[in-house]
Amino acid sequence: MVDRNEGLGTVWVVGASSGIGASFARLIDGAADHVAVSARSKDKLDSMETDGRSLAAFPLDVTSESAVAETAEAIEARFGSIDLVVICSGLWWMMPSDDLDIGKMRAAMDVNFFGAVNTVKAVLPGMKRRRRGHIVLVASVAGYRGLPNAAAYGPTKAALMNLAETLKSDLERFGIDISIVNPGFVDTPMTQANSFDMPGIISADDTARQMLAGIRRKRFAILFPAVFANAVRLGNILPNWLFFWGMRRMMRR
Repeated sequence: MVDRNEGLGTVWVVGASSGIGASFARLIDGAADHVAVSARSKDKLDSMETDGRSLAAFPLDVTSESAVAETAEAIEARFGSIDLVVICSGLWWMMPSDDLDIGKMRAAMDVNFFGAVNTVKAVLPGMKRRRRGHIVLVASVAGYRGLPNAAAYGPTKAALMNLAETLKSDLERFGIDISIVNPGFVDTPMTQANSFDMPGIISADDTARQMLAGIRRKRFAILFPAVFANAVRLGNILPNWLFFWGMRRMMRR
C-alpha cells in the first residue's frame, strides 16, 4: 500500500481481477479516495472489495460499449468523478503465423484494443468537462515490432501504442494526461502457460509499483524492466535486414 497523501482521487482499474490490474488496485487501496475495480469475474471483484479498504466492485465485460458507458456513469454517480483510469484488460495466446485462429485474433482485438477504446470513450466526457484526468493504457514491449508466435497478441499492443500517441496529441488541450505502459514479461496467470524462457520476467507487484511511479510523474511512456524493454525497443530503429536476422537466430534457438 502507498501513502494516502498522493492525491490519486478516484481511480478506475479495468481488468482488475488478476495479474497486473489486481496488483495495481491492491497497491493503491487506501491511497486513492476510491478505487473502482472492473472485470468479468464478479466473485473475484467481490472478494477484493470485501478485503480492501477503498475498493468497490463494478463487474463488466469491456467488449460491450454500452456496458462500459453505463459502468463509467455508475462510478461517477457514486464517487463524483473518475480522475485516473488504468486499462489492464487483456487476452494472450501463443500463435504462430502458419496456424492462424481468426476467432482468437478477433477476441484478442475485441478485449485488448476495442475494450480500451470503449473505456476511453466512456471517461472522456467527464474528463473534458472537468479539464483534467489521466488515462493509462497497458500495452507491452511486444507492440514495438512483430515478434515470433505473437500473431494474435502483438498487433493489439501495437494498436494501443498508436492510439496512445493519437490521444496525447488530441487531448492535451483539455488537460488530460495519457500514459502507455510497456512492460516486458510479467509473472501472471496469462504468462504462466508459456513454455519458453522469458528473459527479465518480473512479478505483477513489481510491475504495479513501477507503473505507479511513472503515473505519478505523468510520464507518457512507462517501460520496464529497463534493460530488456529498451533492448526490444531498439527494434524500432534497427534496419529491417538486421531485425529479421536477429529473429531468425532466435527462432533457431
